Amino acid sequence: MLADAVRIARWAATDRDADAGPLAGAGLERAAAELDLTPDQVRAGWDRARLAGLVELHAGTVRPGWRLQAWDRDDSAVQRGWVALFDAWSLVHPAPADVAAATVAEVVEAVPQVLSLLQLSAGPVLVPALLDLLQQRVAELHEERCEVPYGPQRDPAGPPVPDPPVDDALLPPLLDWALEGMAAVGALTLGEGQATLTPLGNWAVWVKLEQICVAAQSPAGNIEQSAEHMLRGCAALTPGPARAEYRAWLAARTVGSAVTELLSVARGEDALLRGLAFEALRVVGAPAEAEVRAAVDDPSLRPYALIWLAEYEGADPEEASEVLTREEQTWLWVDTAAAVADHGESELLVRHLDSAVQGNVPALLDEVRAVGHPRTVQVLVALAAAHPDPALAKAVRRAAFQVHTGGA
Repeated sequence: MLADAVRIARWAATDRDADAGPLAGAGLERAAAELDLTPDQVRAGWDRARLAGLVELHAGTVRPGWRLQAWDRDDSAVQRGWVALFDAWSLVHPAPADVAAATVAEVVEAVPQVLSLLQLSAGPVLVPALLDLLQQRVAELHEERCEVPYGPQRDPAGPPVPDPPVDDALLPPLLDWALEGMAAVGALTLGEGQATLTPLGNWAVWVKLEQICVAAQSPAGNIEQSAEHMLRGCAALTPGPARAEYRAWLAARTVGSAVTELLSVARGEDALLRGLAFEALRVVGAPAEAEVRAAVDDPSLRPYALIWLAEYEGADPEEASEVLTREEQTWLWVDTAAAVADHGESELLVRHLDSAVQGNVPALLDEVRAVGHPRTVQVLVALAAAHPDPALAKAVRRAAFQVHTGGA
């Protein structure tokens, strides 16, 4: 289903001239010649590549999408690419031009019920049965909306006059269009007066149902909140319920926008939210890889991003921090201490000393002063106030004063 799209995406995003734009004109003819395809095949494959997220356009420049980069080593990238194409079936197979857009939109909204009937039937379903369901669902949508527009001939002061129902004569050809569109992306097969879900189509319906169920089971009820509010709501949860909340929040959003929003929160001043944002990105998995790799260049995110990538590539979570340099480990120690100081108890901050790689307080203080974390002074002051050993607390306060005054 996506073989030609992958070939065209690789050619367009990596094999031809750097910074080239979308396929058109001479570029399309050149692609057809080099890939041994017809221009129509190239055009169709290019459209599918964009819809499946295999290529991205940035200011007119074609770039490989994360799915294309992960295509040969990650089956989930292939599945997600097909699901994106499945979601875009109405673009792959455009609607009849002579039908009102609102009517087409209602049919598209009713299609999930048609798919559910096909899935529950576990075999061929006659088109008349699907048409009957479509008519019922479209009528329900009208009733749910209770839309009562007023025309020039209607008296606004009089009783509301509901819209006439959709012309039933329009629904059979629109059902045919919908079935042909889903067949075009491989979700079902069409026979004489009947339709049957393919294994791919059956799996896609389960995926959509699972997303709905996950979103409905949000333990903390933060699905409608921003990433920042959702993460704050998860701060008090244990890891299991927190992951369930992350999954629910992600299920209600497109992957790209969710990853961007989480990384935006991670760049903020709250160190606790920074750590939680990367926990949520672990739930995202492969689709977040490209943006997390880009985050390595951000000093405030670098240690988190490197550990995330190490775990993504198969490292044991207990050993993933070994990919960090000594300086990066110290920076992360200070950042974690800032989260504890802002949100935890003083005893936790004292115990946090044991996690430092330096092994002793004098060496830790020397390296903390050199690492340049913006919260160093606040962390050291809080640690000095919390520590029960007067001598150690004095040394920590002295180090905080030296950082504050710019001393060595």
